[in-house]
Amino acid sequence: MIVHLLIIGLFVILVLFLINGKGAFLIAGYNTLPKEEKEKYDTEALCKFMGKMMFSLSFSISLWALSEALDMQWLFIAGMIIFTGLIIFMLIYLNTGNRFKKD
Repeated sequence: MIVHLLIIGLFVILVLFLINGKGAFLIAGYNTLPKEEKEKYDTEALCKFMGKMMFSLSFSISLWALSEALDMQWLFIAGMIIFTGLIIFMLIYLNTGNRFKKD
């Protein structure tokens, strides 16, 4: 359970960076783009979206910790379903359409 709480704490710290439009260097794939490519993206919108997703992922991880503390297996399953669903949603949302490209 301590590990879960440490991960949640780390995620919340990352959320604070990302939700304010900062921390784009933490986003895998974006940080490896050449400068010319990075200029084509709305960095602030991308960071805010990733911050919201990190917050949602930390909620699902908190369900894992709660399931361990309360010895309720269904909380772990619910957290795992939410976590998996969020990852699938993020992958589809980020890779379809040019949502974060500047006009």
